[in-house]
Amino acid sequence: MVERRVAVTGIGIWGCLGQSTDAVRDSLFAGRSGIGIEEIRKEYGYRSPLTGIVPRPVLKGLLDRRQRVGMPEEAEYAYMASRDAFAAAGIDEDYLYANEVGVIFGNDSSSVPVIETARLMEQHKDSAMLGSGLIFQSMNSTVNMNISTIFHLRGVNFTVSAACASGSHSIGLGYMLIRQGLQDMVLCGGAQEVNHYSMASFDALSAFSTRVDDPSGASRPFDRDRDGLVPSGGAAALVLEDYEHAVKRGAPILAEISGYGFSSNGSGGISQPNSDASYLAMSRALKDAGVTADDVDYINAHATSTPQGDMFEAIALARLFEGRKAWISSTKSMTGHECWMAGASEIVYSILMLRGDFIAPNINFENPDEHSARLRIAAKTREQKLDVILSNSFGFGGTNSALVIKRI
Repeated sequence: MVERRVAVTGIGIWGCLGQSTDAVRDSLFAGRSGIGIEEIRKEYGYRSPLTGIVPRPVLKGLLDRRQRVGMPEEAEYAYMASRDAFAAAGIDEDYLYANEVGVIFGNDSSSVPVIETARLMEQHKDSAMLGSGLIFQSMNSTVNMNISTIFHLRGVNFTVSAACASGSHSIGLGYMLIRQGLQDMVLCGGAQEVNHYSMASFDALSAFSTRVDDPSGASRPFDRDRDGLVPSGGAAALVLEDYEHAVKRGAPILAEISGYGFSSNGSGGISQPNSDASYLAMSRALKDAGVTADDVDYINAHATSTPQGDMFEAIALARLFEGRKAWISSTKSMTGHECWMAGASEIVYSILMLRGDFIAPNINFENPDEHSARLRIAAKTREQKLDVILSNSFGFGGTNSALVIKRI
C-alpha cells in the first residue's frame, strides 16, 4: 500500500494571543504576551492569579439555543476555531453534508458542569433539576460530541485524553488515518477550559509562577530564573486532508504533516519528566518524516517554564540539535501553558511562522541555565525562511508526542 501524503488545508484558533489567525500571527511576530491576572482566582484561594486571558465567544446568532445548551466553555472555543478552519479550507455546509469528514479533538477536563451538577443536587436533592445540558457538557468527549453534531461530521469521531499532549496526539492520529487511506479528511485539534475551577488542583502543586507583579514576564521557558508555568487555554483546529484529494478540489495547502513520533516515560512519578523518552519521540518523528536533525530549521519546544520540565527537555534537545542549525523557542513564553490545547495550537503557530517566514521569540529568555545554554534559543523574532519544523508536546503521566511539518 502506498502511504498518502497529509496536507493541512485550514487552520483556526481562539486563544489569548487573538481570536483569528491574522491576529495571532501578529502577536507571535511582535512577541506580545496574552497573560494577565484574573481577580477571582485571588478570592477563590489561588496562590497565583496569573492566567492566559481568553474572551468567551458570543454564540447567540451563530448557533440556536438547542445547540448551545450542551456546550461547555471549551466546546465554545472549539466551535469558533473549527468554523474558521473549515472556512479557510474552503469547506462549506454543502460539502460537509455530501462527504465523510472525521473529527479528533484533544480534551481532558470539563470542570464547570461537574461542579454545577453537584451543587444543584446538594441544593435540591432532586436530579430532575439538572436538565439535559449538563450531562453533555460534563463528558470528556463533549468537544467531539458538539462539533460532530453541529458540522454534520460522519467520519471517525473520538476524543484524545492525554494530558498536555492531547492536541498533538489528535493531529498525529488524524495524520495516520489519512496516510493509511482510512479517511480523506479529518478535523483535528485541542481545547482547554480557562475557568478558575479547572486549575485549582494545579495551583495546589505549586506548579504556577507567582511573578504576579509582572504578568507578561511570568512565563520564562528555559530561563534560569523561571519559577513555574502560567495556565491558559482556548482551542485550535486544523483540517487535515489527503494531499491528492486537496489538490483535486483546489484547496489551499498551508503545510504538510510529515512525521509523528510518540513514547511513554514508563518510569518515575506521574509528573516526572524523562529526557530519554522525549528524545525517543522526537527521533521517531524525524525518522517518520524522512528527515534528520540537520534538516530541521525550527523547533517549537514544549517548555512550560517549570524548573524540571524545561531542564529535561533541554537535555533531550541538546542530544539531537546541539551544534546544528535549528533555532528553538517556546511560544508558551507568550501564551502560557495552553494544556490540552497546546499540542494543536503550537502546530497552528508553527504553520503561521512557516507561512510568514519568521520565528516567534522565546520572550523573557534573559539568562540561560547550564542546560539551555547548549541550545540555539531565539530570544527575539527572527525573519527567515522555514522548511522543516518540529513541535514537541509532553504531558503528565509520561505521554510524549512530536510532530514534523514541512513547507509544500
